[in-house]
Amino acid sequence: MATDKVNDLMVPLEEYATVSHRATLYEAVLALERAQEEISVTCAPYLHRAILVYDDNSNIIGKISQLDILSALEPKYGEMGQTRSMAKAGFTPQFLKSMLEQYSLLSGSFEDACKKAKNITVDKIMYTPSAGEYVNENASLREAIHQIVMGHHQSLLVTNGEKIVGILRLTDLFKAVIQTMKNIS
Repeated sequence: MATDKVNDLMVPLEEYATVSHRATLYEAVLALERAQEEISVTCAPYLHRAILVYDDNSNIIGKISQLDILSALEPKYGEMGQTRSMAKAGFTPQFLKSMLEQYSLLSGSFEDACKKAKNITVDKIMYTPSAGEYVNENASLREAIHQIVMGHHQSLLVTNGEKIVGILRLTDLFKAVIQTMKNIS
């Protein structure tokens, strides 16, 4: 199969885990679990790693990654600002570990943290994609690869006009690279 366009590799929206912005974190993780169980290994051999969030008009407005779910276990992470870039900023592992004790992060039991987090609504923890995280379904794979590499994204939301119709995942692009390399050998 020739894969030249984004729509050749994207996972259609109806096959991806989605929840309302009013859903709880617990409902979101159940939706992700359900979507992972329903994946056809021949069509999409990699598990979904995110949940797409829709508004009252069924428009996709955000994403929740596995990292976002883990971050929700400790409300103080949200108060700390942009935690995604701290490790990339050159902080040592020792410094990052000292923050755990100094700010009493993730204190208490693991079970208690999960119990508190499960009722958080997803609109409180979802990530709103930036302009560089959207790609047209008819864009070339070269364009999509460029966006993913330059933005260090794990996925791109695929559009048809103003409507989001799917998601293009880094894992699917990588699989296409491997398959193409094998085919030209």
